[in-house]
Parts: sequence; C-alpha cells; structure tokens
Amino acid sequence: MSTYILSRLKSFLMGTAVAAAFALPSTGTFAATIKIGLLAPLTGPASADGQEFQRGAQLAIDEMNAAGGLDGNTFELAVGDVKDQSAGNVTSAVERLLGDPDVQFMLTGYASLTNFEIDTMAEADMPYVIAATSQQTRDIIAPDPGKYGCCWSWTPSFDAYNTEVVTFIEKLAADGKIKLPTKKVAIISSDNAYSKTISEGMKKSFAENGWTITVDEMVPFGEVSDWRSILAKVRENTPDVVINTDYLSGNSAAFLTQFLEQPTNSLVFLQYAPSVPEFVELTKEKSNGVIYNLLGGSLVSPKNPRAEEVGKKFKDKYGVESGTYGVALYEIVNVYFDALKKVGDASDHQAIAKAIGETDKQTVAGRLKFDPATHLAMQGDDYIPLTYFQIWDGQRTLISPKAYAVGDFKAQPWMK
Repeated sequence: MSTYILSRLKSFLMGTAVAAAFALPSTGTFAATIKIGLLAPLTGPASADGQEFQRGAQLAIDEMNAAGGLDGNTFELAVGDVKDQSAGNVTSAVERLLGDPDVQFMLTGYASLTNFEIDTMAEADMPYVIAATSQQTRDIIAPDPGKYGCCWSWTPSFDAYNTEVVTFIEKLAADGKIKLPTKKVAIISSDNAYSKTISEGMKKSFAENGWTITVDEMVPFGEVSDWRSILAKVRENTPDVVINTDYLSGNSAAFLTQFLEQPTNSLVFLQYAPSVPEFVELTKEKSNGVIYNLLGGSLVSPKNPRAEEVGKKFKDKYGVESGTYGVALYEIVNVYFDALKKVGDASDHQAIAKAIGETDKQTVAGRLKFDPATHLAMQGDDYIPLTYFQIWDGQRTLISPKAYAVGDFKAQPWMK
C-alpha cells in the first residue's frame, strides 16, 4: 500500500474518532469542512491562467457555502502553486495537497502539461478532473482505463485542434471570405507538450491538404518578448496563413504586436492565448480581427444559456470577463458537488470518481459526457464542440460552428 494511502487512512481513522467524540447528540452527524485541492500556476509565466483557475473554483465554493453547504458540510479551497509547471514544482504542490487529510477532491486547468501527476492521483485514490493537454491524458489512461478510475478530463480529444483548422480556413476561402493564392502557411510553436502537440498535428494536416509550410519554428518554453527574427522569416516568403500555438498570453500579445509592425497579407490564427482576458488588455485595439479556437471554452449562444448565466456570475463577483478556465473550473467544482450529492460520503473516493465519470449535463462548454474508454469529455456539436472566435473592439464573437455562431467572420484589418 502506498505511503499516500497509509497516511490518508491514518488521518481518516483519527478524524473518525474525533467525529465520534464530538458528534451532535440530536442528529448523530458531524459537520465538517471539506477541502477541494486546486493545482494552479499562481506565479510564473502562466499566472494569468492560474488566477482564472482560482477565481472559478472559489466562485463555485462560495456559492455552495452561501446556500448552506451540502449535508451540513462547508467547503474550502486549498491551492498548490505549480509555478513554472516544472516536474519538481508540480510534484511538490501535489504532495502538499495529498498530504492534507481534509482534501477530498482535486482539479486543475493544467498543471504539468504532460499530466504525469495522474499516476500519483491513481496511487493515492484521489478523484481528479483536469483540462487541457487531453492527448497526454488519453495516452496515460486509454491503455488501462480501469487503473485510472480516479481521473477525468473536462477537455475532449485534441484531434480536432490538429486537423480542423485547415478545414475551417479552406471553408472561409470557399465562401469567398478570404483568398488563398499560394496555400503557404507559417507555423510557430513553443517547446511544451500542449503547443508542440497541436503544431505537429497542424503541420501534418496542412501538408496532407496540399499546403507548403514556409516557416516551421519552435521557441523555448517560457517568456518570449522578441519574435522579430522569426517574423523576418515569415516576411521573406509571404504565407496565406500565420499560426502561433504558444499558449502564454503575454508571448502571444508580443507576437501580434510585432507582426503588426510590418504585417503581411496573411490570416493570423493564435492558439488559445486570445481567450485569456490579459491578451486584450495587452494588445487593446491591435487584437481586432484575431482568430482563435477552443475546446471546452464558454459556448455563449442562445442555444446554450448556461454559458451566459455562469459568465455573468463570474463578472458580477470579480468585475472582469472570465477567460476559458474561470467558468470551466466553476463547472468542474459543481460536477464534484453533483457527485458528492449522489454518493453522500466525501471520503468514499472511488464512489465519488465513479459518479463523476457518469456525469451527463449541460455546461458552459456544451453537453458534458465522458468517454469511458479514454476518460475524455466527448467532442462534437452534440457534446462539446470545437469553437472559433474572432475579437473585435475587445469582444469575442463566436463565429463557428454554424449551429452556435452569433456572428460572422470579418476580414482582418491588415489583410488586403
């Protein structure tokens, strides 16, 4: 038996003895504070996302506590800072939270990006819901789903990220909204599991569709303030499309700003980063026209009123719009609450994790239902769709898929 499980068993038995000693005579129950563990990059280059994680989870907890808790129990957020997402910092944060006997559930938007911590969660029998880098999640879980009953992914398969961007762009051309005279694409990435996975998939899908990759560059993971040498290569052979899959909002903002110093007649697509509120704060009007896509993002559409409802709660509490992860982690905490209502015992981790896996509900991102073979959320227009957004005047407009779109694509200001 692992040291984690022995430690938690000892703490649980001690807690049971205390509960028995102080039980209320009239009911025989003992009200407790249940801790929810959050892994988040509160410091470091991804701190804007980390703040979103914390705000979304805290919003759900505050809402539940204000309603009187659950079966007399209240909830508290315990945060482990993964900092720069290095293996050492992630491991330290995970061990600290697992060492707290009151932590009964854990979640994150992303922690390590390779998601190696899933094995630790399985060893510790800790219910865990993760978003982002779903290919890594699938690679860990799919060979033996039964071993990982603990762990589930809010985010669907990244296959759509890898293959559907070229389809989306070619449809814009077919509809007469853009021109593709050369079928050349520049693809820039960052050296991390998320960005590399997507850029490699994009390169393959563009090549298979007859495109020429004129620039194929990767920068070290971390803060990148100067993109001019790469952009000089882009300008040497003007591509129809420029793609940057670096997910850090500060890096992406610097890339766009420097691209606009001497823009080419190219469609610019930036992966994920424009969804973070900080991106628009940094770029202001320069962000007009930028396109990005999301899996698991807020599906604000008349067909999904849940997204507007939760988004309003977030803005009312914090005074700012939520990015992708604020509302997502709010929903994940509520998935845990649903499981706890069903099971009734927070310490029965296997039953809680099983109940999480049986989730089937409408969320901000669409219908959340998990694939039992991979533990990923199911992807598609009837579940969680791949959504495309365009920014204008600081506002993000959903332009695809057609079933949910609230606006149409407009030519980017620098395009001729």
